[in-house]
Amino acid sequence: MYTEIKPYQIIIQLLKERGIRHCVLSAGSRNVPFVHSIEEDPFFKCYSITDERSAGYFALGLSQRIHEPVVISCTSSTATCNYWPPVAEAYYQHVPLIVLTGDRDYEMLGQWEDQMIDQVGMFDRHVRKSVNLPIVRDDDDYIYCRRLVNEALLELNHNGTGPVHINVPMKYYSTTFPLHSLPEVQAIHRVDWNSSQDEWQEKVNQLAAAKRILVVCGQESYVSDEQQRQMTEFFHKFNSAIAVDYMSNIECEGTFNPSVCMDTRYVSDKKFEELLPGIVISFGGMVFSGLKAMLLRYHGKYEHWLVQEDGEVCDLFKSLTTIFACTPEYFFKYFNEHVENGIANDMKYHNELVDYADSVKYPDFGWSNIYAIKNVVTRIPSESLLHLSINNAIRITNFFKLQPHVKVYANIGTHGIDGCLPSFLGQAVADSDTPSFLVIGDLSFFYGMNALRSRHIGKNVRILLLNNHGGEEFYYNGMWRNKASDLHTTARHNAKAEGWAKSCGFTYLTASDKKSYDAAVDQFMDSSVEGPILFEVFTEMSTDAQAIYDFYDLSRPRDFISEVKRKGKEFVKNTIGKETALKIAGSLGVKLK
Repeated sequence: MYTEIKPYQIIIQLLKERGIRHCVLSAGSRNVPFVHSIEEDPFFKCYSITDERSAGYFALGLSQRIHEPVVISCTSSTATCNYWPPVAEAYYQHVPLIVLTGDRDYEMLGQWEDQMIDQVGMFDRHVRKSVNLPIVRDDDDYIYCRRLVNEALLELNHNGTGPVHINVPMKYYSTTFPLHSLPEVQAIHRVDWNSSQDEWQEKVNQLAAAKRILVVCGQESYVSDEQQRQMTEFFHKFNSAIAVDYMSNIECEGTFNPSVCMDTRYVSDKKFEELLPGIVISFGGMVFSGLKAMLLRYHGKYEHWLVQEDGEVCDLFKSLTTIFACTPEYFFKYFNEHVENGIANDMKYHNELVDYADSVKYPDFGWSNIYAIKNVVTRIPSESLLHLSINNAIRITNFFKLQPHVKVYANIGTHGIDGCLPSFLGQAVADSDTPSFLVIGDLSFFYGMNALRSRHIGKNVRILLLNNHGGEEFYYNGMWRNKASDLHTTARHNAKAEGWAKSCGFTYLTASDKKSYDAAVDQFMDSSVEGPILFEVFTEMSTDAQAIYDFYDLSRPRDFISEVKRKGKEFVKNTIGKETALKIAGSLGVKLK
């Protein structure tokens, strides 16, 4: 029989998954749920040592002789302190111990709760990994807890060996053991340079048999030609499609841009379920597109393979099963070279995704920052540099087709507005012969405007400043409530960049409607103009936000609209009752079945 405490359920199941069976147990109350659960499970070999200091040293000696990780478990407070000497010894001798410390509800820390000290990270630099588990109240807590336990266990033998610490807070004493069996818990495995050939080949065979493989490419500032060649070969050999946005800087075969068609405001749940992959392979940095949110919504319904050279856990979609501790170039090359000859992409999954992406219909845009961005980014010449300040510049640019070989940057590692302008100027000065464009909003520009007076700015610099008098993002994401929101949320203002830009030696252009924009944009794009140019375009943030909403409304497929209407009708009926809803709908001439 097993405990009802979910963190301990996760720990026990993952210990079994990894074949870790030797446990040295010290008497106490906070670890009773763990102790009683394993002492009746024949998988585990348990040893009773009351004194925690001796228990730690006992486990150290045991591990050294059996060449396996050993668990030590104790209650809370000073019991945990007694592990310090053996844990330090294990660290310096590289002995893999799993230090399980029971704890009380961390909300009670410092509140004179009995038998409670601060145990979070208590072994500090003398363990390879230290995690403090959450008290599991919902599904998100459970997934987070599962990830932390996996992270700790993976560090037992990652680039060396040594102890790890798992601190387990509990809300209450638990002495009931109602479970006859443990729930399944997804173990995260790491495949690296030291893994066996059989382990690698097993993954190759699994991928060769898969019918729906989605490669998700995160932000990359540099992707080698060889990696792109290997990705093209991979696309031809495996039943795959490759999702990229412009920050991926990848132009291999088999790609599509999910930024619009996979956005939560566009794709219906029904349609996404039809397009759901069986295996997701991801690499690179931040994924900006709405594909991330959709994959999160369906977590656990596919395998996620992460390609990350340092082997660190990054459970981006809450579905991580395998980490490949290697470079993306090595990953794709290995799979290409070790798959059976004659295997080829049947193109079914790729064509489904591309056809859906191509189904997006773009409306004609009225005067807005969408119009302003479109008519610059689509004209940026090949081999240029483009920096997109977050978030709207990225979102809107991904609506449109760039010329080939445009290098795209954005500060989406942190999603901060403060460094977009100076980051761009640093990129532009690195190669003064490369046409360099920045698309930036007013709040971001005025935040970093001091960088404009640098003496290093060359004639290759072109800045499109979208001044809609504040933070449009807050209108777009629903945070604007009333005029008071303009004071402290959208930060509405009437500032202009003209005086500062001219004093810094920029040619200054401006527009406030289509006519003035169309008259100025050719000069802005003209590379023969001497000196840098700043083009300030004035729009209104509320109407800019509405333009994006209109885009999604006009481009949505019929199944999305039908599903929204259906859900709306269900909500009305469930809220006010079917009978009342029918009467109101009838009086308005609306059919409500």
